[in-house]
Amino acid sequence: MTQHVVRSFGVDINGIRVDQKTGCVHYRSELDVIAIRHHCCGEWYACIECHAELADHDAAVWPQRDFDVLAVFCGVCGNQSTISAYLAHPERCAACGAPFNPGCSNHHHLYFEK
Repeated sequence: MTQHVVRSFGVDINGIRVDQKTGCVHYRSELDVIAIRHHCCGEWYACIECHAELADHDAAVWPQRDFDVLAVFCGVCGNQSTISAYLAHPERCAACGAPFNPGCSNHHHLYFEK
């Protein structure tokens, strides 16, 4: 796989065939517009699968004590949200109102401690 880094609103988003709205080879619908900063490395990735394929380490979940960190990026407007803010309203961007993929909630446990 070829790593692709896209600079979106001044943020480097890592992934495989990443577009400007953070869609990737794994998730590319109109609603797949968020990237997550990974706790393990501090790097932004389009999705957990991109991290698994490209990073040289395992992903680590964000502990609850760090839920005030800006770790969720909206590929529509560039807003960075804290984990707490995102988890409180995971259906859309708090800044621009862009809808997020409702299926992302199925993966929260891969990114964020319960």
